[in-house]
Amino acid sequence: MAQKGRGIFMVYVDIDAQHVQEFNEWYNKEHLPELLSVPGILSAARYEAVKGGPKYLACYELESVAVMQTPAFTSRPRTPWGQKVSPSVIGKNLTRIVGEQIYPDGVEMPDRGMAPVLQIGRMSVPAEVDAEWNAWYSGEYVPGYRKVPGVIYARRYRVLEGTSGYSTVYEFASTAVPESPEWKEQQEHSSPNSPRMRQAMTHAPGSAGVYVRVNS
Repeated sequence: MAQKGRGIFMVYVDIDAQHVQEFNEWYNKEHLPELLSVPGILSAARYEAVKGGPKYLACYELESVAVMQTPAFTSRPRTPWGQKVSPSVIGKNLTRIVGEQIYPDGVEMPDRGMAPVLQIGRMSVPAEVDAEWNAWYSGEYVPGYRKVPGVIYARRYRVLEGTSGYSTVYEFASTAVPESPEWKEQQEHSSPNSPRMRQAMTHAPGSAGVYVRVNS
């Protein structure tokens, strides 16, 4: 059964310490199972940031972004528990991202599960360099990182809902991957165009964040 599609839905939030326990209980026991029952939401997991932020992340793999417009998603009733502790009620720095995959072209390895570690970038670029920047990112930059040991996969998304223009999602075997010599070598020598293209993009606050999976 496919666990990956061409869409992604990510919810980031910071929660004050006094609310964390109940927030996690609600998310794990009620909210996550509820969303996984929506047709077209293929898989999901929760993560916590070990670098960057916001701290809490829920990542949902979508068959397509059209799932977000279906009655099964939009007409879900809000429960009393959710009205008390949902991110929109008690959260800070709430960020929602709905993205449509632009790299790679197709859905590869669709049956892989949710990764133990994610590194996610949220960035924007000026319109005048958008085409050149995307050609560099997909053609020169990301392919090299996919060869680094411990990188399970890498995808890019055009953001359809959210404040950033693009998002890049790397799936890692462990948090050691972005600290490895191979990763740092790729950062330094990915392409002659990298310094100029990096200067063209603006990261959102807390990006790039590294997130560790916290639910099984």
